[in-house]
Amino acid sequence: MKENQFINRELSWLDFNARVLQEAADPSVPLIERLRFLGIFSNNLDEFFQVRFATVKRIAQSQKTGKKALGGIKADELLKDIKKVVINQQTDSVKILGEIENQLEKENIHFLREEEVNAAQAEFLRDYFLQKVSPRLVTVILKKEEQDFTDNKAFLAIKMEMSLTENLAEGEKLYAVIEIPKEVDRFVVLPPEGEKQNLMMLDDLIRYHFHLIFSMFNYDSIEGHMIKITRDAELDIEEDVGKSYVEKIIESVKDRLVGDPVRLVHDKTIAPETLAVVMQKLGVASSDSLIPGGRYHHRRDYMNFPSLNRKDLLYSAFPALPLKEVSLEENILEAVAKKDYMIYTPYQNFAYVIKFLREAALDPQVKTIKITIYRLAKLSQVSSSLINAAKNGKKVVVQIELQARFDEENNIQAAESLEKAGVQLIFGVPGLKVHTKICVIERLEGKKLKRYGFISTGNFNESTARIYTDYTLFTSHQKILKDVSKVFNFLSVNYKIKKYKHLIVSPHYTYSALIRLIEQEIAHKAQGKKARIRLKLNNITNYKIISKLYEASRAGVQIDMIVRGVCCLIPGVKGMSENIRVISVVDKFLEHPRVYIFENDRDPQMYISSADWMTRNIDNRVEVACPILDKDLQQELLDTFMISWKDNVKARLVNTKNQNAFVSNKEKAIRSQWATYAYFKEKLSQ
Repeated sequence: MKENQFINRELSWLDFNARVLQEAADPSVPLIERLRFLGIFSNNLDEFFQVRFATVKRIAQSQKTGKKALGGIKADELLKDIKKVVINQQTDSVKILGEIENQLEKENIHFLREEEVNAAQAEFLRDYFLQKVSPRLVTVILKKEEQDFTDNKAFLAIKMEMSLTENLAEGEKLYAVIEIPKEVDRFVVLPPEGEKQNLMMLDDLIRYHFHLIFSMFNYDSIEGHMIKITRDAELDIEEDVGKSYVEKIIESVKDRLVGDPVRLVHDKTIAPETLAVVMQKLGVASSDSLIPGGRYHHRRDYMNFPSLNRKDLLYSAFPALPLKEVSLEENILEAVAKKDYMIYTPYQNFAYVIKFLREAALDPQVKTIKITIYRLAKLSQVSSSLINAAKNGKKVVVQIELQARFDEENNIQAAESLEKAGVQLIFGVPGLKVHTKICVIERLEGKKLKRYGFISTGNFNESTARIYTDYTLFTSHQKILKDVSKVFNFLSVNYKIKKYKHLIVSPHYTYSALIRLIEQEIAHKAQGKKARIRLKLNNITNYKIISKLYEASRAGVQIDMIVRGVCCLIPGVKGMSENIRVISVVDKFLEHPRVYIFENDRDPQMYISSADWMTRNIDNRVEVACPILDKDLQQELLDTFMISWKDNVKARLVNTKNQNAFVSNKEKAIRSQWATYAYFKEKLSQ
């Protein structure tokens, strides 16, 4: 492997998060949306440190270089590079937040500091604090003995300089921490004052009431600075055969809360002695884990910044559109029996998925429902539909992934509810996450069972379906659904490896199938036939597949790639990848679908998939790529791909000399997410 053939995965991920930060900085983005992008940036960074940074740190601590896995960079050098980039991004984010707050001031939206409170505001804040905040506060006086703190929590580190008392000498310092409660909104909205709207950060509300929290202490001065600890989120699953799989997951999630610290973000104005005490209590032995920042951290909370009834400071709404030929008031199974349909959420209505499941739950002829679940909404209509089906006597089989990162507890609770209702649960294959998004039902028609189903690029989650773009195919194609049934058979009986005629299934066949499809385009190009590859992915990191794409490029195959996140491929290099172009679109919605389009000499082979082109998706997960066979749906898939490809408003160039530069040309302005919505709206009127 030549070191200059690939971009390091972790640094590429930071480049992606820089694109999110670009949205927070963009003055053309509505102000409240900019704050929410700042929250997304922070949330992304939290998860990055819990997972990727922690992994690199483990490699470094093992005294292995990790160069092969890390794209030619030694692990200890990579940690330094990451920290340098993150500190710069954190500095930029603080500056951006200040700029947004200044703009909000011009819109009569003011962030109130504790020293700015007037008498009328003080009464409201005191009542709010006593009723909503104080009962939920966890305040710990720091002692000499060891104390533990859980992961990804935000705290105020308190230093009190004491007056002379029976137990304390004058000037003696007492330290404490106050956990910022998650159960209370981070943004306290005060009653409007005419046209002026005041808000107060929960942190400042707590600071304002130090005198109530610490009323039993006789202190001369008190100060509180924000800190946030991030711990290694890797689950360590025990091999104890006496415990059930669920018990092992529950225990490993608990262990995560006291995992090794990988990052301590702190207010850079904190007193050095206070920081030293906090580091000692948290088990942070090295300053390498320190990230200095501004007054406020845990900015992921900005994702839920209140709308304040200010539609002028928000994106315009895109009401989800219906399918032209299928009403939500009609029988969807009857429609799917005649032809395939596909929805593209959130442009089109996710309610079709719920409608399909609810019909199946009530239809007397439906005998069996099988579905995979990766992430559910907290109040899930999908889950309630499946419970309804079980209560109606259907055989309901649910594969629920208990190791869906950061959703483990939610999925365990969902599994318990489903099991109580009589749903049969399967937990997949040891060592493999089940990431595929598939559903198949069996319906008795005459004397034969006929299959219906849907296959998606995204989770069956009505909450994320409002902000993630994803395709879902509804089909009664019996050969495709026979393959889907084989996937469920594999999940139930893991030692039997199935063969599939239509689906591309990980972990057994995806790599070989993708290589074959790429080689097919290379062969067509050599024969003078039409050859082209179009890909839409979240991430591409697998070096072997990237090398095969380089081979296709050298053979003259044009490769157009839309990659939202991590991209280890370097496009546009003469003699290696000059026929490859990569863009990334970051806008109002999270670009989430995986689409593979192979020209195949004017007879395109098109797939929608749950799988990115990463080693984990190819070798370590159960994934499905499904062919789109209907010609109208193929055209729709190509049309929507091309709309994104032609974006010259929110598309960025990836892994070029001008990294993350916006695509600029003399063509008519196309903002792909707006244009995609207009495309489906226009189809309704045709």
